[in-house]
Amino acid sequence: MSLLVVGLSHRSAPVSVLERAALSADAQIKLLQDTVAAEPAGEAAVLATCNRIELYADVDKFHAGVAELSTLLAQHSGVGLDELTPYLYVHYEDRAVHHLFSVACGLDSMVVGEGQILGQIKDSLARAQDLHTAGRLLNDLFQQALRVGKRAHSETGIDRAGQSLVTFGLEQLSGGTAVQDWARGKSALVIGAGSMSSLAAATLVRAGVAEVVIANRTADRAERLVEILNEGGTGGVARAVSMDAVRDELTRADVAVSCTGATGLVLGSEMIAAALKGRGAIAQPGAYAAPPSVVAGAAQAARLPAGSANEENCPLDLTSIQPGFSVMGEAAVAGMDAATLEQHAAWVDNGIPRPYSPADETEAIAALAAAVATVGRIPERRKPEAVVEVPRPEPVLYLLDLAMPRDIDAAVHRLGGVRLVDIESLAEASADAPMAADVDQVRRIVSDEVAAFGAALRAAHITPTVVALRTMAADVVAGEIARLEGRLPGLDDKHRSEITQTVKRVVDKLLHAPTVRVKQLAAEPGGAGYADALRTLFDLDPETVAAVSRAEDSTEKHDQNRGPA
Repeated sequence: MSLLVVGLSHRSAPVSVLERAALSADAQIKLLQDTVAAEPAGEAAVLATCNRIELYADVDKFHAGVAELSTLLAQHSGVGLDELTPYLYVHYEDRAVHHLFSVACGLDSMVVGEGQILGQIKDSLARAQDLHTAGRLLNDLFQQALRVGKRAHSETGIDRAGQSLVTFGLEQLSGGTAVQDWARGKSALVIGAGSMSSLAAATLVRAGVAEVVIANRTADRAERLVEILNEGGTGGVARAVSMDAVRDELTRADVAVSCTGATGLVLGSEMIAAALKGRGAIAQPGAYAAPPSVVAGAAQAARLPAGSANEENCPLDLTSIQPGFSVMGEAAVAGMDAATLEQHAAWVDNGIPRPYSPADETEAIAALAAAVATVGRIPERRKPEAVVEVPRPEPVLYLLDLAMPRDIDAAVHRLGGVRLVDIESLAEASADAPMAADVDQVRRIVSDEVAAFGAALRAAHITPTVVALRTMAADVVAGEIARLEGRLPGLDDKHRSEITQTVKRVVDKLLHAPTVRVKQLAAEPGGAGYADALRTLFDLDPETVAAVSRAEDSTEKHDQNRGPA
């Protein structure tokens, strides 16, 4: 077995990298075609979801395969290889099988135990089959992964450990209120008609929303989803609109869920702000309280009001400071020296009319200047200190962004009257989600299934060699019987048949124990070499063995084309 997987997920990469590396449907097709065209790979499949991008391949060389697959992922994702490499993970042979089976069971999902991944694995296999990039190995692997995932969900309580990403997102959106209580009577707008959007729409209808509006670029898909939702008889009323109507629908919706394959933003902050204004809400940035002091001795921090960063003659360049952060926050003073801070303190102390006490800010800046004089400079960090959020107004518009790359502008977080939950915030929330006791049982199922799959694959690898050996033995028997008939032309049919059966029994008995034992040995880890040993010992023609393999593959493809019985 030479199975290799190279990928990145929410466990290995930040959401910002996943977002940039996301593959469109066309990019996935091109990636598959280029992978099988590459020298190390004979088969390929892509598993791309909102929080993972993985490339599976059957390769003949490990190191060359890793290099080639990593390069192809970088090329087709548009993220440079040097930037992408630190976030990539590699699994090979049994570890690759273990990884996919774990993914299929929901153990590697952002929301542990979610079952939606099974549909995504099924779609991944179907795409590879349609493009003829999945051969015997990947067909067997992905089909077995689907069976293992279904077994985990039917034999354990893993469903209690997790839920779909949609349900988890709605729970985060409702802010601790039961989703059914929170959603009841609301109007919902769902943008997109794919699997994730369809699940979101169905979940909202079951939760009791008064109306769900489906907007999609392809009108037929939206209308079909509306028909399905209205056939449910759950009380929800669904209707379809064009994407051009989204702006108007936002002014009426209470909840909006977006999950499209768009490469750019679908809902910008300006559109959301306009929608809030259109419904009478005020789209003001949320206000934040000042952070704690960054140095001892600074007892108070005067908040910088919006606009103060541009005040005339201010000696500090504060244009990049987010309104609402304290002048004592790292974002305002990182890297500044004592002289600059003292100049600002003097400027504040000139008695310029300000909406807060100049003395308080002067005291804070003086304390910072004293600290800088001691330590040199205030160190610069990636993020300012955590701030305490001032209670925001109750949201009038709830937004759930399940797309990767994102559909909704992250700047919407700063608008008052809006609550936005996206993949990034879901990743943070899921990090603290409790694990169910059933997870251990699922892990045991995965381990058992990986061992069984590996054994079956290794045993299957030696089968063509065993078949070729028995074929050679049958040819030897036939040749010897023909030679005997030439030497004994008067041999009657009864005796000829008895001699033939005797010779065949002798050959079968001689071959039985070795062939059974070699299959057992080949099924064990490290047993791949037994096929080579058998071919060498019996001087089997490699082309004969290859012909058996091709015949088996042809039969298998024929059975797959016939479909399930």
